Amino acid sequence: MILNKKNPETLETISAIIREGGVAILPCDTIYGLCAAYGIGEKPLMEIKGRDRNKAFLVLATLEQAVSMCTEIPEDILSAWPAALTVILNRKEGGTIAIRVPNDPFLQKLLNDVGCPIYSTSVNMAGESSLTNLTAICKRFEALVDVVVRGDETQGKVPSTLIDATVKPYRLVRQGLYDASALIKGLR
Repeated sequence: MILNKKNPETLETISAIIREGGVAILPCDTIYGLCAAYGIGEKPLMEIKGRDRNKAFLVLATLEQAVSMCTEIPEDILSAWPAALTVILNRKEGGTIAIRVPNDPFLQKLLNDVGCPIYSTSVNMAGESSLTNLTAICKRFEALVDVVVRGDETQGKVPSTLIDATVKPYRLVRQGLYDASALIKGLR
């Protein structure tokens, strides 16, 4: 099933699918992402991607959800969000989590409607390059997911920037769409 992001009914339909454990391909604030509800959607995403269980997925969250999941979020990170910036932080339950507060009104509404954070990962099989063209995405993945949400044909070509904020100074893990140089240098 392919739904249009601009259709007002899409948000309600997608929210229900994700809450019920379904997997969606969503236009994110960076590139298209394979997405599922936090806590219940990890296994289906791993099966679809053929991904190793030892590699965690990043999590999309509202600012409130991020704060509730992490032991502490530094002020400079809080002031940078929402953005195409994924940050590795310490989880309250122990361990770490890679989390992003997306700069996209549709995703923010979806996160509120679903009522929990959402796992997100690039649309590709493990070890392959990310697909960024919707036609190619649908050809390869439409039959494997519950729903595809159409944004732009080419939503974006660059993923989020990923930094590790569990260390000081912060460590750049992946350069992406967001310029994190001020955060890395401790200037923000």
